[in-house]
Amino acid sequence: MVTSALPYANGPLHIGQIAGAYLPADIYVRYKRMCGEDIKFICGSDEHGVPITLRAKKEGIDPQELVDKYHFLNKESFEKLGIDFDIYHRTSDPLHHETASEFFTTLHEKGVFFEKESEQYYDEEEEQFLADRYITGTCPNCAFERAYGDQCENCGISLSPKELINPKSALSGNDPVLRKTTHWYIPLDKLQKEFLGEWIESHKDDWKSNVYGQCKSWLDLGLHPRAVTRDLNWGVKVPLKKAEGKVLYVWFDAPIGYISATKALTDKWEDYWKDEETKLLHFIGKDNIVFHCLIFPAMLKVHGDYVMPENVPSNEFMNMEGEKISTSRNWAVWVHEYLEEFKGKEDVLRYVLCANMPETKDSDFTWKDYQAKNNNELVAILGNFINRTLVLCQKYFEGKVPSRMDSNDDLAKEISGFGKKVGDHIEHYHFRDALNEMMNLARLGNKYLTDKEPWKLIKESEEQTGHVLNVCLQIAANLAILIRPLLPGTSDKIGQILNFSLEKLSWKDIGSVDIVEAGQKINEPELLFQKVENDVIEAQIAKLDRSGLDSNDSKNNNNFKPMINFEDFSKLDIRIGTVVDAEKIEDADKLLKLTIDIGSEKRTIVSGIADQFKPEDIKGKQVSVLVNLEPRKLKGVESQGMVLLAEDDEGKMTFIVTDSKMKDGSVVS
Repeated sequence: MVTSALPYANGPLHIGQIAGAYLPADIYVRYKRMCGEDIKFICGSDEHGVPITLRAKKEGIDPQELVDKYHFLNKESFEKLGIDFDIYHRTSDPLHHETASEFFTTLHEKGVFFEKESEQYYDEEEEQFLADRYITGTCPNCAFERAYGDQCENCGISLSPKELINPKSALSGNDPVLRKTTHWYIPLDKLQKEFLGEWIESHKDDWKSNVYGQCKSWLDLGLHPRAVTRDLNWGVKVPLKKAEGKVLYVWFDAPIGYISATKALTDKWEDYWKDEETKLLHFIGKDNIVFHCLIFPAMLKVHGDYVMPENVPSNEFMNMEGEKISTSRNWAVWVHEYLEEFKGKEDVLRYVLCANMPETKDSDFTWKDYQAKNNNELVAILGNFINRTLVLCQKYFEGKVPSRMDSNDDLAKEISGFGKKVGDHIEHYHFRDALNEMMNLARLGNKYLTDKEPWKLIKESEEQTGHVLNVCLQIAANLAILIRPLLPGTSDKIGQILNFSLEKLSWKDIGSVDIVEAGQKINEPELLFQKVENDVIEAQIAKLDRSGLDSNDSKNNNNFKPMINFEDFSKLDIRIGTVVDAEKIEDADKLLKLTIDIGSEKRTIVSGIADQFKPEDIKGKQVSVLVNLEPRKLKGVESQGMVLLAEDDEGKMTFIVTDSKMKDGSVVS
């Protein structure tokens, strides 16, 4: 059972999503099917949640009308790009509502949930409680002024609405007020102690380091109870009489969508969800790790009837042209637009996204690199080998496969080696390495053709020339099988030109040197790939609009903020100080209150680092402090400066300190 994260049906797909959760899953599934495995590939639209209602309000349409629009647009985009789901379902389907309600009811009857009254923000003008995405404000971590109540899109930190500075209602723009409301919670803190912590630790060696590392970070900080309901009128209604006006929290109902989609696909759905022999895999982006590695497994475990995920091969984020992809600011390559403008180049996009796949760290898509990979690799290596072989076969043997002089056992063994290498890489989710090995077989073919020089050999021996071209045709046929998981459209083209059926061949056939038989007629050659000219690339770059981007939107270390002069720099007063006390701030998961001795005095500084550092671990540390930053109140505490930290592209932070003990108050210059 393979799932890809359900994309929100509040907008079109962009290339970062494809590279993160859908292309790797599709490659894996296609490979597994070629190995003869029984596999179901599940996805669909996530059609509930606040992003849906916000977008619908913005467009002035009903939420159902909005999700209908983007469900079908994205479904078509996936199909054209060759992402071959067994089913692309949707969470607005009545079957999903029924499945999610039954799941909640089972957990409720088992006594898993507890009720809790709390204060939440309320918009008096709109007369409704505000879910996290209905609230915007200033991020307490990076001071970005358009952070949401659940996450800052600038620095990526997870937030709660009460952590925002100067919160505003996204509906009316007014200041919200706090009102009491009751919700049902799942006790993740209790479940961590009972089984979740041990279960995560059991996957330390077989899960990707970025996945295990993020889970470990959450567990080290300690999980907290999480609400499974919210006050909204759009979503799966909570199946309790006293829960009128409440729906299931979207993070709770969305992953159940995998189950409801499988139900819609087959009557034998339980074979894929309840059989202990089932291997359950979730392909996701890193923003979904906590939900698929901690929360959904906890739900499955306490339900009791379902298998647990065996692996969650999450990718990091793909940036674009040196900036974070931002859908709200239209900084993206939209898949449906690409498919319209680059018809016939679906596999080119698959190739480029796979070559730049953010498997362990964030990567960057650029149009210049797209052009280079198309022209210098697909055209010059893969396409060139196939085309030269076919043209020479037409020229010297009237388009019929010539005979080979011997069995070529060594060649078969060498080609088989490529199948094993590519397969091993895919099994371990190393898709970039798999792509490179696939291209190595094309490089081998090009070298063999160049070394043998059949255009010269034909003058001496037609038989030897026929042998050389037969070998090249067998390599081409093996390439069609080898590239099938990565470049399915190109694989089909090669099969059609060579006039053999790929449907009858499997992964174990890689290495055969008799795929195309002597005397077999092949079809007229056609170019597999066309060069992309400069004007095409320049037009795409010109379409991008940087005006909507904030200089702080990028965390890529190669992208610098605007230039300042020395006078600006000289205004900064940075001093060495020692952390003498550190404590968490109540109702603020990310904030620590630090007391820092800067020599002449002690300062109170609030810093959004609680998800990275424990208070007891940083007491006594020397840090660099910006002491002349204008004071600002955060959660009622006046912060009198800023601690300076460095952050890598994986989000890990470290204090900026000296390599030796310095006197508190020493000036950094």
